[in-house]
Amino acid sequence: MSSIDEIEWRVSDAPVPYEEALRFMDERVAAIREGTAPECIWLLEHPPLFTAGTSADASEITNPQHFPVYEAGRGGRYTYHGPGQRVGYVMLDLEKRGRDIRCFVHALEGWMIDTLAQFGVAAHRAPGRIGIWVGEGAGEAKIGALGVRVKRWVTLHGFALNVAPDLSHFGGIVPCGIAEFGVTSLAQMGKQIDLPRVDCALKRSFLPFLKALECKCKES
Repeated sequence: MSSIDEIEWRVSDAPVPYEEALRFMDERVAAIREGTAPECIWLLEHPPLFTAGTSADASEITNPQHFPVYEAGRGGRYTYHGPGQRVGYVMLDLEKRGRDIRCFVHALEGWMIDTLAQFGVAAHRAPGRIGIWVGEGAGEAKIGALGVRVKRWVTLHGFALNVAPDLSHFGGIVPCGIAEFGVTSLAQMGKQIDLPRVDCALKRSFLPFLKALECKCKES
């Protein structure tokens, strides 16, 4: 089992084109599987764009001319990426961490929830709904999205946390196929937090995330 110090952390300051991110992930995942590169966490922003997961329904693009649409190859439906959103691409070897995709997704959700808690935000999972949510009842809204893929037991893609994006940009899609609830952000909740602080919080919450996977590995 590799330690946290053996996992590469990359942080990109400028928005990364989506094709570049896909190319990097494909190359890194292959190298991880071959044992020629370390596991990797990549924190970044994208220019405004929509991505389509493997379950995407074309009827959920409500304004196809709004932003470019990319086939992502991950699970899930349509989502938005853009400035002010912290995207985390997670490339980990599940051969070492318990070959359990459901456990991986659950741990990833926990990582996002623990990170938001550091800013006084009580986030939660919602049964039957993908993503990370805040509020309750009619005021419940999504603050984080997940979409993952696993190739030869190495993960790619990951999560997106809404820090301070332009929420009107979500209007071109039905985010993740869920029309009944809105989206929110830390900024909309009155939390003026910059991306470097979010990155620090993610790193502080990373070890419990890894331990959740390691516990599952020991059970296997």
